[in-house]
Amino acid sequence: MTGRDPATGDMPPQLDQQCANMFGHVRALLAAAGGSPEDVLSMTVRVSDFRDRRALNTEWVTMFPLPESRPARQVVSADLDRGALIQCDLLAVLPVR
Repeated sequence: MTGRDPATGDMPPQLDQQCANMFGHVRALLAAAGGSPEDVLSMTVRVSDFRDRRALNTEWVTMFPLPESRPARQVVSADLDRGALIQCDLLAVLPVR
């Protein structure tokens, strides 16, 4: 998932806005699948600037406020295209319906 604006499809130029959008996409995906952030086991986050994690960490702590129950996270540097500064994928185990 990337940080595209869900309403316009545009990629905001600021990392903080892309992070907020990306985590919004994560929430929406989980909700559509009948899950929640508590179901996430791990996330891999790719960033264009490996050292700039302020925006990522802000959204991370907002989504996963309790340190003892946060999923595993790997952050790697990547050459992203089309204006993307961040993207992620995740692994979640959803409840049986």
